[in-house]
Amino acid sequence: MTYLPTTFRALHQGWSLTAAELASDAPDAVAPALATGIPAVVPGEAHLDLHREGLIDEPFDGDNEAAQQWIGDTSWRYATTFDWQPGGAARHDLVALGLDTVATVKLNGVELGDTQNMHRSYRWDARAALREGSNSLVVTFAAPVPEALARAERDGTLPSTNHHEYNQLRKMACSFGWDWGIDVAGAGVWKPIGLDSWSGVRIASVRPLVDVVAGEPGRHDGVLAAHVEIEREGADGDVPVRVRVAGPDGAEHEASGTVPAGQVRAVVTVRVPDVRRWWPVGHGDQPLYDVDLVAAGTGGDARWSGRVGFRTVGLDTAADESGAPFTLSVNGETVLVRGANWIPDHAFLTLVDRDRYARRVDDALEANVNLLRVWGGGIYESDDLYDLADERGLLVWQDFPFACAAYSEDAPMRAEVEAEARENVARLSPHPSLVIWNGNNENTWGSVDWGWAGRLGGRPWGDLYYRELLPGVLAELDPTRPYSPASPYSFGDYRHPNDERFGTMHIWDVWNREDYSVYARYRPRFLSEFGFQGPPAWSTLTRVVHDEPLDPFGHQMLVHQKAHLGNAKLERGWQGHLPDPATIEDWHWTTQLNQAHAVRFGIEHVRSLTPHNTGAIMWQLNDNWPVVSWAAVDHDEHRKPLWHALRAAYAPRLATFQPRVSEAARAAAWEGLEPETDALALVVVNDTGDRLAGTWTVTREGLDGSVLAKATLEVDAPARGAATVTVPADVATFTDPAVEVLVAAADAPDTGVAPALRHGAEVVGQRLDPRPLQIGTTAVDGGCELRVTATSLARDVFCHADVVDPAARVDAGMVTLRAGQSTTFRVTSPAGGEPAAFAAAVRCANDLL
Repeated sequence: MTYLPTTFRALHQGWSLTAAELASDAPDAVAPALATGIPAVVPGEAHLDLHREGLIDEPFDGDNEAAQQWIGDTSWRYATTFDWQPGGAARHDLVALGLDTVATVKLNGVELGDTQNMHRSYRWDARAALREGSNSLVVTFAAPVPEALARAERDGTLPSTNHHEYNQLRKMACSFGWDWGIDVAGAGVWKPIGLDSWSGVRIASVRPLVDVVAGEPGRHDGVLAAHVEIEREGADGDVPVRVRVAGPDGAEHEASGTVPAGQVRAVVTVRVPDVRRWWPVGHGDQPLYDVDLVAAGTGGDARWSGRVGFRTVGLDTAADESGAPFTLSVNGETVLVRGANWIPDHAFLTLVDRDRYARRVDDALEANVNLLRVWGGGIYESDDLYDLADERGLLVWQDFPFACAAYSEDAPMRAEVEAEARENVARLSPHPSLVIWNGNNENTWGSVDWGWAGRLGGRPWGDLYYRELLPGVLAELDPTRPYSPASPYSFGDYRHPNDERFGTMHIWDVWNREDYSVYARYRPRFLSEFGFQGPPAWSTLTRVVHDEPLDPFGHQMLVHQKAHLGNAKLERGWQGHLPDPATIEDWHWTTQLNQAHAVRFGIEHVRSLTPHNTGAIMWQLNDNWPVVSWAAVDHDEHRKPLWHALRAAYAPRLATFQPRVSEAARAAAWEGLEPETDALALVVVNDTGDRLAGTWTVTREGLDGSVLAKATLEVDAPARGAATVTVPADVATFTDPAVEVLVAAADAPDTGVAPALRHGAEVVGQRLDPRPLQIGTTAVDGGCELRVTATSLARDVFCHADVVDPAARVDAGMVTLRAGQSTTFRVTSPAGGEPAAFAAAVRCANDLL
């Protein structure tokens, strides 16, 4: 949450919610209550208040989404009364940190102002309207869906990707629905609102920008430039400013400065000798330094406190022999990005607290993710997310909130965009985890490929923001971080925005119209979006979908599948990979399994291109409601099979078999034509700071574990690099693909790299034993252990623990066991499920046959 001064008094009690103008299709039963008013929670949202009072059913359940569309067509009024006494402060401001979205604010009947933007705060001098004793505060919100439509009709519709107009408002785009998101466009006081009573001086903003410079030989010094902006209440005199920096070792460093009379800004610089640098996870530690800033005013001191991490960030997009890279660096060291895209973690934003953020950060880090991209159809997230990322070394890429649409460049919209950008760039500037800003999601690409030109009729589409306004704000307020105008983006004029040779790329022909094997055709420099769908955990799905019988194309199932032809694409997607499922349970397992296979295939291919490729950001880490989607972690916080595949594919050290072109084939190819792959290589990616060198044993085995061929390879993978070694043809060539598998394993113990496997055929083409598992059970405190042993090759062993206990969790999954191998799954079960029931919930790819 935005830093709140001690002078701020929250006004969060005694709120009521009424319908200022009830939608014509609202149920008759709700009208009386909404005319007189119902209790409201602030911060909060109208949907949640209505549900708490029993006026609507659970919004995520069944087809309630359709039944509740009237909420987005209703104008809502929040009102409260509060007692106020003048006290000793000279200035009293009403501060609204977040109103969603178009609203009028009245205090004791006096209109203080109106709002147009949920992504920023508002402050009004309230002295003329306040009165001693009882005061009335009323916030009236325009109905968001009609408001956006009215503006589109007034100003002209602009291209977008949605069934609603949404790009006319500075409101979270995905609240209007998305191809994974529920349509719950509503209204609410979604961040704190209250009175800030102060005298003399207040701190308007602080930007503690960091740098690292050479210090004594072999050491580094930190430089903190604390940019402070103030507001004076009275006399226009000098304002002394003092800044203190305290390190994790307790050492303190101070400096002082002055905001001169007639000015409102100053910079105070503190040098921290022998600073401990902040590093991303996997590169070093994350020491954080406390910063305290005091501005001395005649009416008392104003204070600000925060934390910083001393590090430098770079982005290399300079042309090279292959095009142009997209290489992030921290402290001068290249970071190979193993990323995940982040969407708002709940459709109702006020239900995301620090603990929920912390669990998602755990999900990311435990899946070996080192960067989250905060996607542009959402919000600037709470400081809680960035604080947790700072503490854990998880990098953050922050989109400005523009997604899949053209945006007006008219003066009112331009003013709001600049105001939100200035506020959030300043707010987020202390966080070392935030390493790059990005102008938009797919808008630049859309302007080229999505038929916008004919629909725009010469009108601008928002490029002014991405190439002028936003980089201008960053250059002024925070030049310490790199900026990308868009994702995807090719960093050069006259280049297609989604050219694999330059900058960042999105791949969406896979999933929409191509088999996932098509990932192997691409050689992106940096892949910032790609993914494949699958359903959530069984308990998550059946909690909200109640079709009888349960069917992939049932009405409620399709309510919870927002992608165009989504379940048909799921069906097309498993063709050639997995057998057609016979039951709804098999459909669920098949589609989850295929999602995991697809994304792992894509990641392993892309990572095998290191250092030509410097990163991948899969779509997506999380869900905002229970839905069939691209997420690795579903809305009920279950780690899907995809999550376990992600953890394996994103391991810092990865071994993978990849098809490659031999030198002979390359020499024989016609000039300018890429030859067909004719060889197989073992690629070892080493995203650690230590060289990985040694021998590897490659075997071709039968499903029963018998060794059919064998070779020893020398592998030498540099730190933050990769090694590619050709596998001898007599080992790599399958004689009976249906019953053979290639295995490569490091001969040295404790290398931290799992064996690589390459199956001779897809599951549908293998002669796998359909029941290859023996499972022993042991009850332990809080759950059980499952000892799983394979009598023959068992692909992708996974325990669907949630079918026994929706709150159960398993520590591992998607484990492939060769004949004779064993593994132990540890299940935690708050409901105390029987071990035998969890054993029965274990499945593998074999059983689909």
